[in-house]
Amino acid sequence: MSDSAIDYPTLRGDAEIIEADGHGEKVLRLADGSYLKVFRRKRLLSSAAWYPYARRFADNAEALARLGIPCPHVIRVHRFPIIRRDVVHYRPLPGLTLRQIIQGAQPEIDTRALLGQLGRFVATLHDAGVFFRSIHLGNIVLGDDGRLGLIDIADMQAGRRPLPRFKRKRNFAHLLRYREDRAWLMADGGQAFAEGYAAQAGKGYAVGDLQAWLNATAGAGR
Repeated sequence: MSDSAIDYPTLRGDAEIIEADGHGEKVLRLADGSYLKVFRRKRLLSSAAWYPYARRFADNAEALARLGIPCPHVIRVHRFPIIRRDVVHYRPLPGLTLRQIIQGAQPEIDTRALLGQLGRFVATLHDAGVFFRSIHLGNIVLGDDGRLGLIDIADMQAGRRPLPRFKRKRNFAHLLRYREDRAWLMADGGQAFAEGYAAQAGKGYAVGDLQAWLNATAGAGR
C-alpha cells in the first residue's frame, strides 16, 4: 500500500465525527454519505506496519464479496506516515445493526425468525471458512434487502475450508461476549439460533449439541 496522494485534512474535509477516543478520530461520515475509518498504528514494530488494518479491511471486504456476503464497499485505502494513521474510505452497508433492532429501532421484527436467520448466517460464515473475531450484534447488519451482512471487518480471517468445531465454539464466545446481545440471543435458551445454524450447517451439528455449546458459553460469560 502506497502513501496517499492527498493529506489527511484534505481527505476528511468537514466530515462529521461519528466515533473518536483519546487518541483522535476513528470513524467519520463525509458529505457524500461515504465513511472514513481511521486506524492508529500503536507500535512502530508491529504487523500493522507492513499489513495495516485498513488494508486488511479492504482485503476482507473483497473476500466477503467473492463469497456473496454483504459488506461495505471499499473506495480506497490511504496511508499517512507522518501522523501514523491508515484510513479506509468506504460506502457503508445500508440497513440497521441487529443491536439497533433489539434496542427498538424496528419494533415490528419477528424475533424468532430473525434469530433463525442469524443462526443460518453464522453457519454460512463458518462453512465458508470465515472466522470473524469481532462478531457481535453491533457488527451484523440487517440490510434493506432483508439479508444479513457484516461491518467493521478488519479483524477477520477467510480460509479455504470450513471452520473446525473448536473454532466454531470459540466464535460463539465472541458472539455472546456482550450482556445485551447474550440476553437477546439466549432468551429461548438459544433454540431458535441453534435450529437455524443446524439447518444450514447440516450433518454433524445437532440442535441439542449447539444449544449446549451456547448455554455453556453464555454461562461462562455471566
